[in-house]
Amino acid sequence: MDAVNEDVRIDGGIVVGHDGSTWAQEALGWAGRLAARAGLELHVVRGWSLPTAPRPAGWEPGSVPPLADWERAVADELAAHVAAAAVDPSVRVTAHVVHRSPVKALLAAAQGADLLVVAARGEGGFAGLLLGSVSDQLVHHAACPVTVVRSGHGGHAFAPGPR
Repeated sequence: MDAVNEDVRIDGGIVVGHDGSTWAQEALGWAGRLAARAGLELHVVRGWSLPTAPRPAGWEPGSVPPLADWERAVADELAAHVAAAAVDPSVRVTAHVVHRSPVKALLAAAQGADLLVVAARGEGGFAGLLLGSVSDQLVHHAACPVTVVRSGHGGHAFAPGPR
């Protein structure tokens, strides 16, 4: 079996979870803008498994590519999402793909983070939920502060009021 990354350790900065959804993309944009204002590093983390991973380039029906090929497909997709977010070039951005459940991957990354940012909901679950199961678990168990970005609310720039 090929070795794949099953853990991530972060030492400061903002961690943002990304599952490939449009909601996660909004959270990434919000986190990127905050990282630029605060002068913090940005770590984009995607926990994955075979059912949630995009198919590797060499995939053919009836074959099962090595795990490293699946990990590369996830990393390539995440890199495309990060590029599309157009984070300020002054922000140091690192993408991490972790072969674990999203909750476990993000809880591990949050151990050393200054802030964890997630979308209110992602690809799975029910459309009517205000908070998805992953974001709910993270809010209750993360070792650092958590910001939950609601869909449609991540695009507003911060404008300080009068003092």
